Amino acid sequence: MSHADDHEGTRRDFLFYATGGAGAIATCAAVWPLVNQMNPSADVRALSSIRVDVSDVAVGTQLTVKWLGKPVFIRRRSAEEIEEARSVSLEDLTIDAESRNENRPGTDAADVNRAMDEAGEWLVMMGVCTHLGCVPLGDGAGEFGGWFCPCHGSHYDTSGRIRKGPAPENLPVPVASFVDENTIVLG
Repeated sequence: MSHADDHEGTRRDFLFYATGGAGAIATCAAVWPLVNQMNPSADVRALSSIRVDVSDVAVGTQLTVKWLGKPVFIRRRSAEEIEEARSVSLEDLTIDAESRNENRPGTDAADVNRAMDEAGEWLVMMGVCTHLGCVPLGDGAGEFGGWFCPCHGSHYDTSGRIRKGPAPENLPVPVASFVDENTIVLG
């Protein structure tokens, strides 16, 4: 083997690695826009969390806001509603006995696991029926004084738990927290 052959092998190796590297860079440059387009757009990221002023919500009333394209019920319950929700035995919750609360995952459907605060005054739930996605009527509708979905007859109690009808789950509780005494952050 001569010195020239050894030099030629080094040049061939260089060309091989340079071509491979250029091909890898070109492939990444072509694939990146396809991957990046799957990220959420700026307007979607801006709506991923919202602040809701609840200072004007009177006891016994509810505010409905739109978050991520869906209605969210924010209810300030009266003492009677809290007492009624807390008096329900877990044995009576035959359809769904889970809280469906993203703030307290894996807990049972007792009212204390669904309310936002310890006193139980504030209740925040997605306002979409878990049967077929209708929006239930509130303000004491239905047989249990909570929400009623007239489309298919699902009845929810004052804690948003399914008590009667075809809906398979309780109304879900999204990630929510108080920033101060008058502001709730969703998301």
